[in-house]
Amino acid sequence: MKSLVLLLLIHLPSVAFSQDIPAVHYKIYNTATQKQVTIADIIDKTAKTDVLFFGEEHNDSTAHNLEFALFKGLADKYPHHTALSMEMFQTDCQLVLNEYLGGLIREKNLISDARAWPNYNDYRPMVELAKTNQLPVIAANAPSRYTNMVTRGGLGSLQQLSAQAKAYLAPLPIDTATGAYYDKFVKIMGGHEAIAGMQIYQSQSLWDATMGWSIAQFYKSHPDYKILQLNGGFHSEEKLGAVAQLKKYAPNVRILTIASYADDNFNNHDWAKLKPLADYVILTEPKPSKE
Repeated sequence: MKSLVLLLLIHLPSVAFSQDIPAVHYKIYNTATQKQVTIADIIDKTAKTDVLFFGEEHNDSTAHNLEFALFKGLADKYPHHTALSMEMFQTDCQLVLNEYLGGLIREKNLISDARAWPNYNDYRPMVELAKTNQLPVIAANAPSRYTNMVTRGGLGSLQQLSAQAKAYLAPLPIDTATGAYYDKFVKIMGGHEAIAGMQIYQSQSLWDATMGWSIAQFYKSHPDYKILQLNGGFHSEEKLGAVAQLKKYAPNVRILTIASYADDNFNNHDWAKLKPLADYVILTEPKPSKE
């Protein structure tokens, strides 16, 4: 799946992190108006938003800088009422993450015990900002050992788990209804012949559902918070995947979406392609912003 392929790329070296990114290396568009906007413009639109999805390419340094700028802007505008939700941490690591945010354990223990991604340095400034400002960070993703179970044995295999293990996942059974998301998934995987059954799509659905469930649980107990969710772009493009799952668990939640990716047509983009992706699209210049 696309997010797994991108995950392989995060072994590449990280770059120095700065909130100040030359605007020549990216463009942000409001897809409804087809006009160029800024991070500040997006933040201004969050007064009536509960959750802001940022769909990234995991190896795009410019996107990581913009995520930080967005999170800092939200934290400044909504002090003590902003939270960060991350695909990059799994639900069974929430305790470890909380212990680090509370100053109880060292960063080296966070990285090892919470199974931080190899490119954790790309996300570290946001976690440190949350720690400094005492903001919650949600470990949103399903534990990989359980998505692997589903890839091998289908969703039904999860019924063998204990109640404690199931508590790390969205409630079973997971909705894997076919439709636009399934069709898109099959296409990106290379066709029906490439996926050999429904199991890999079911594991993707578990991944999305658990992220949606994790956000929904926090939203229901913190209805006055602004939640910034970070995930691979496929999980939230076209308001499918984790976005659609969140709406099932919290029908009244108000959502804005961002899709960010490096575009070879940086100066000559295709609106027919961009408009369906998200409320806002960030195009980053491939060569300067990639490592």
